[in-house]
Amino acid sequence: MMPVHELLIFAAACLLMVLTPGPNMIYLISRSICQGRKAGVTSLIGVVGGFFVHMLAAAAGLTAVFLAVPMAYEVLKWAGALYLLWMAWQALKPGARSPFEAQELAPDSSSKLVLMGFMTSVLNPKVAVFYLSVFPQFINPDYGSMFTQSILLGLTQISVSFTVNLLIALFASGIAVWFVRNPLWLMLQRYVMGFVLGALAVKLMLEQRKTV
Repeated sequence: MMPVHELLIFAAACLLMVLTPGPNMIYLISRSICQGRKAGVTSLIGVVGGFFVHMLAAAAGLTAVFLAVPMAYEVLKWAGALYLLWMAWQALKPGARSPFEAQELAPDSSSKLVLMGFMTSVLNPKVAVFYLSVFPQFINPDYGSMFTQSILLGLTQISVSFTVNLLIALFASGIAVWFVRNPLWLMLQRYVMGFVLGALAVKLMLEQRKTV
């Protein structure tokens, strides 16, 4: 059985991931502001479905495959680091927009909202990098079935992400209005997130390959 303290550390890593601006956050905020809370929550259903795809893929052994092949792991690690650096630049570059500045999105049907949320989540490289680089570090053969551990960790990530994203979808309009009225905080939010993303990229590049 996985120790509770390690599960809590993993939950903290999940929280950091979901609070870092990415495709899911930008889409949910924009959808909630442009089409309302109901549309944002409906889109979140699809996003959560995408998380289950990542979780089941990791549980099925894709993580072990990447860790067993040094070159595959290195390619993934550097691709993930470069993606994080790109996200950091998007936050820090002159004229950059905060994820709390919504994009204009045309109204969509409920079925399309779920589908778009699902595709955004499944194709989200930030989630893929998390599952294939951070996720394996918390799996230990001494704790029992690796499949069971993968499911437990995956459900933890989904629970944390769902809770945070639900709050974002419900309060996106209020958050966006507050930032518009306080432009200094909007700028600070971008810079803080940019430096956090850059630090994560450096950490990932310096990380040594681990085995499970």
